[in-house]
Amino acid sequence: MNAEGKTLYVNGKFYTSFEMIENGQMLVDETGKIEDISHEQLEFSDDFKVIDLKGNIVVPGFVDVHMHGGNGYEVMAGTYKDIDEISKFHASHGTTSFLASTAAAANEDLIHVLKSCASSFEKGVSGAELLGVHLEGPFINKRMRGAMDVKQIRLPDLEEMKQFIRTSEDTIRLVTLAPEVEGGLELVEYLHDKGITVSIGHSDATYQEVLQAVQHGVRHTTHHFNGMRPLHHRDPGVAGAGLMMNELIVELIADGIHVHPAVVKFLFQTKGTANICAITDAVKSTGLRDGEYADVHVKDGKIFLSDNPETLAGSSLTMMTGLHNVLQYTGLPLEKVLPSFAIVPARKAKVDNRKGSIEKGKDADFLILDDDLNLLSTFVKGKKVHGPVGLLI
Repeated sequence: MNAEGKTLYVNGKFYTSFEMIENGQMLVDETGKIEDISHEQLEFSDDFKVIDLKGNIVVPGFVDVHMHGGNGYEVMAGTYKDIDEISKFHASHGTTSFLASTAAAANEDLIHVLKSCASSFEKGVSGAELLGVHLEGPFINKRMRGAMDVKQIRLPDLEEMKQFIRTSEDTIRLVTLAPEVEGGLELVEYLHDKGITVSIGHSDATYQEVLQAVQHGVRHTTHHFNGMRPLHHRDPGVAGAGLMMNELIVELIADGIHVHPAVVKFLFQTKGTANICAITDAVKSTGLRDGEYADVHVKDGKIFLSDNPETLAGSSLTMMTGLHNVLQYTGLPLEKVLPSFAIVPARKAKVDNRKGSIEKGKDADFLILDDDLNLLSTFVKGKKVHGPVGLLI
């Protein structure tokens, strides 16, 4: 909450979900919500704080639905400090809200992490807002495990999933699973009926199996092209199904490593920005120097398993870098790319009623950028959580 009352932002270039407003004004109320936004002068009283944006750009805050850690901290550590430090680190790179992503692990370990996430959700964090949990695994296909621990991968279990949901205090918003394995479709139906976004990932499903999964409720793909049956002209697989099926929103790690820049451009040409969900898949070593960290080796931004240098183990990407990369790879203007970083992931996390765009009545989650799209400040619910100390913006 903004204890100092209402704040009026003037002289900014605002990118809303509908238009770009030159020399616009935005009024944020005491609760951190956008009260009004206009290209005309808004009415204000003497007790308003007025901030001159000096012609800088204002865009919606980024929503990351797939992120495991950063700056030496990770979700699977299962502590409030880890979640809080992750939230601060990613806020400094343009993320204003996120889902805490898990990994395949023993039941007791996942229960511990889910309890920690539920507690952190209730308490609140210092940087980007914690929206809930993305449960990635353990119900995936061993053949497409990637960096997941093969010993912790198991068949879908409805009772175990119910236990996860109870333990998380209903904060699980997204689940990645392989629908083609035994029990997969039953779990898809259950989650879909619960209003939880179901994503196909770490999957060796055929095109026909993906079609069947979509009919049961799958609406999302996890880190598209990675950890899935690839596209072949005689076997479209999960990768091809994601490109062809309108029901599926596809995740994209736009680091130029997980997906070639030319394929990133192709994806935007094929699916369009409204059907692409930009993510980081950032891990504990994101933001750290090259070197050896626990079970991974980091070099030139690439993260590999130490015992298997051919296997990528997450990314070192941030949302801000991802935006710059997509703009470079595709040649698209800023307004065409922003939905993939904001409103699309907000929909997948079921928070698009209050996140993902600069609109009247929504949370004042926004970024202030200069003309070169360098991040100056990050605001969450009207509160600055990243930016130069002592400067208004």
